[in-house]
Formats: sequence, structure tokens, C-alpha cells
Amino acid sequence: MLKKLKTLIIWLVIFGLAAAVRLYRINNPVADWHSWRQADTAAVTRYYIQNGIDLLRPRFSDLSAYPSGLANPQGYRMVEFPFINALTAWLYHLPGFDRLSLVVFSRLVSILFSLGSIALLFLIVRRLSGRKTALLAALFMAALPFNVYYSRTILPEVPLVFFSLAAIYAALNTRLLLAGIFGALALLLKPYAVIFALPIGGYLWSRYKSSLLKNWQLYLGALIAVLPLFLWRRWIMQFPEGIPSYQWLLNSDNIRFKGAWLYWLFAERLGKLILGYWGMIFFGLGLVAKKIKAEGVVYYLWSLGLLIYFAVVASGNVHHDYYQIIAVPIVCIWLAKGTVDLLDRGKKNLLAYGLLIITLGFMLAFSWYEVRGYYNVNHWEIVAAGQTADRLLPPEAKVIAPYSQDTAFLYQINRSGWPVGGELEAKIKAGATHYISVNFDQETNDLMNHCQVLTKTNTYVIIDISACL
Repeated sequence: MLKKLKTLIIWLVIFGLAAAVRLYRINNPVADWHSWRQADTAAVTRYYIQNGIDLLRPRFSDLSAYPSGLANPQGYRMVEFPFINALTAWLYHLPGFDRLSLVVFSRLVSILFSLGSIALLFLIVRRLSGRKTALLAALFMAALPFNVYYSRTILPEVPLVFFSLAAIYAALNTRLLLAGIFGALALLLKPYAVIFALPIGGYLWSRYKSSLLKNWQLYLGALIAVLPLFLWRRWIMQFPEGIPSYQWLLNSDNIRFKGAWLYWLFAERLGKLILGYWGMIFFGLGLVAKKIKAEGVVYYLWSLGLLIYFAVVASGNVHHDYYQIIAVPIVCIWLAKGTVDLLDRGKKNLLAYGLLIITLGFMLAFSWYEVRGYYNVNHWEIVAAGQTADRLLPPEAKVIAPYSQDTAFLYQINRSGWPVGGELEAKIKAGATHYISVNFDQETNDLMNHCQVLTKTNTYVIIDISACL
């Protein structure tokens, strides 16, 4: 009883710590690190709130041909199946929640998913490796600065981690149909969640051997997992203008297995960004620490799946650090295994405990040193311009908001339009009514000289272009 109470107290401390650190700058606008992808995701939710939920035809702010190469006048956004956006929009309509800004509320939804992921990781590791390792794995997932930042972003990877861990936990308890349902939800968010089939399949085979092949739930669970993704992908082929180009994510720059690929993924991301250099000690110890059969099968196959993912989606992983969010749970497991191994080797050795505290402190400090800038909003002018435009412009206005194809500016304006300038006459024929700029370049200055300037400051200008060209 005392042991259970102690575990509960430790768990509550970890959970409270995880919730508290994820509230840091939660009210920042969607203009921080990777705001582009966050704005695209948040815009679908906002469209649902403003126009009603249509799961089969999600839309967002960008009407340009930049994402898919095709003009997208309806603003279709055919990527992940938008059930998280729909859930967020539905919850936002409940009494009281609309007092929060949509950005804050969307981040709170992400935080809840991340807290659920911590709980699931604890349950998985406790089942395979015991209570001490499970508590440490949960603590690392709660406190790693890289994971803290991304756990409160508006990205599909956050619920993806939750549903993937839920599928693994269901499989460990031989709830294969439930594992199939969670697997389907994960795959609908990102198809590369298929890598989690490796640890699931490895565990089931190690436990049931060939008798597993006679279990009809295995086949039905697998069908439940993959069929929704197949149907969704087949459906979205009707809207090619809403499907962003994705082939480049694989190996467009021929970087796979090159030195740059190794450097960016295993030195820059894993070694520096996630583990703050010093965490590599515990990560390495965890890899070689003694393991019982079941945990070894699951953890090594889990790691192998991630290596396959890094290799297949080579360019995407190198270009975008948020692609490594799904690696965090197994990294935390190896950290926990390594920490337990060091503690077991240095029992009652004050030097070992001192080394542990100092090394973990360095890991968190150096990782935070790299991640802290992610929270910064470096271009407050797009926020100010967006707020003014949202106040001045009619709801049906369509805007040109040049920002290097970044849709974060469009999101601030709360209007659909184009995140890139040029071809102005074509855009006006397509319905563009206003031009909003935070860069006083030649195009902006020409429009200021020939069109009606609605408002102008030192940092931005809003121009009515509906009748001047």
C-alpha cells in the first residue's frame, strides 16, 4: 500500500510538472517556430468554427497554387483526416470555452493529448520494464525541453503520438481490435505511423508465436487500422489542388545516408536539440543495458521502425525538426533504461548520484538553451497588421499578404487569400480585394502610389486594390 501511495505521489508530481511547463507563453500568437504548419492546421479548425464542420472537405486560408502546384480557389486542405480539428471546433462551442482565444484553446487540446501520452508511456514501460523505469521515462517525456515546446503546438504530430502509444498499450494487453482503432486514428493523422506495427507485431509474436496467426482478431484489427486511411486517400484524390506536394519529403535532395543526413538527425537533432549533448550518456547506457525478452523485442523494434522512418522520409526529417516528435517516447525509454542502469551500478555511491544529477542537469540546460528561441515571436508586425486588417476589412474580403509563402500572416488577418505577391491582375480576377504588406518593397510602393491606402504605419500597410488595377 505504501509503495502504491509513493508511486501515486511521484506520478502526480510528474504530471503537475508536465502541465505547468507546457503553459509557458501559451497565449503567444501563431507566429513562433514552425508557425507555417501550425497556422495551416489552426486555420482548418477556425474554418469549422466559422462555417460548420465538414469532415470530408476541410478548408484553410491559402488559395494559392504554392502548396500543390494547382490553383486552389476553394482553399481545400487535403492532408490529415481532420477529426482533431473537428473535435477542437466542437469543444470550442461548449459553454465557457469560447472565452479563450482559439489559439490558446487549440494549444490546451494539444497539451491534454501530450499529458495522455505521458500517462500511456508510463503504462507501457511499467508493463515491460517495471515501475522505476516507467516513472523515469514519464519524467523525461514531461521535462525534455524539445518535447515540452512541441507538446503545446498546433500540430497533428501531438495527437499522433498519443494514438500510437494507445495502440501499443492496447496490443500489450491483447486488445487487438482496440489497437486497430487507435492505429487507424494514428494513420489518419500521418501514414508513417505504420512504423509502430513493428514493436506491436514483435511483442505479439514473442508472446504467442505461430498461434498468433490463428487469431482472427489480428487480421480484423489490421484491417480496421489500414482501411480508413485507404478510403481517405482515395477520397482526397478528387481534390488534387488541396493536396500539398509531398514527394520531396522522401529524398528530393539525395541526402539519404549521406554525411549531412547523419549529422542533422543524429548529431544536430538527437544529440544537441533533444538530448542536450549530455543525455547521450544515458541514451547509450540504455541501449546496452540488460533487458528481459519482451522489453528488448519491443524497444529495439520500435527503434528500428524509427530508423526506417528516418531513412524513407529522409528530406522531410532533415528539413523539419518537428518530424522527430514521434521519436521522443522511445528516446525517453532509452534514457530511463540508462538512468536505472547507472543507479543500479552505483548503489549507495554518492559519486554516482552526483554524476547523475549534474549530467541530467546539463542535458536539460543545454537542450533548453537550443529550444528557448522557439517560443519567440520575431515578427510582431504581422500580428499588428493582422489585428488591424481583421478589424477594418469585411469578412468576405480576400487578401494578398506576401510573407515568403508563409501562411502565418494570413492566419493573423483571419481572411483567405494568397501568402505571396506577384501576378496581381490574376489574383484580382480571382477575387483579391486588399493587399497587406509588412515589407515596403517595389510592389508595395507601386500599389501605394496607385491604389487607396486604408492605413499605414512604420511597419505595415493595408491597401484597397479592388478597383485600382
